[in-house]
Amino acid sequence: MGVIASVRESGYIIARLRYEIVFAPEAIEDLRRLAAHLRSEVKDQIERHLRYEPTKVSRSRIKRLRGLTRPQYRLRVGEARVFYDVVEGSVEVLAIVLKSNANTWLEEAGE
Repeated sequence: MGVIASVRESGYIIARLRYEIVFAPEAIEDLRRLAAHLRSEVKDQIERHLRYEPTKVSRSRIKRLRGLTRPQYRLRVGEARVFYDVVEGSVEVLAIVLKSNANTWLEEAGE
């Protein structure tokens, strides 16, 4: 019995859905305003965490926002916060704001 056959029998092959990542125009502007090193880190973390498992909450990285219908989630990347929704196979990035401005943004834009 080969390695692939034994993996299939164990049930560990899981087809992961690849989510399309769509940036709102405001989020693109937010990204451009970030310092180059933070912008690079944010793009890397969006790809790493939101491409395949955007709804997988964790203690420090992804948080499901309660009491709001939009945005649904927040991704923490250093001093930046990425607010996004997950809709039918796509991740809609709504805003990328600094931690110091996150509560103000949520009060103004959250629904």
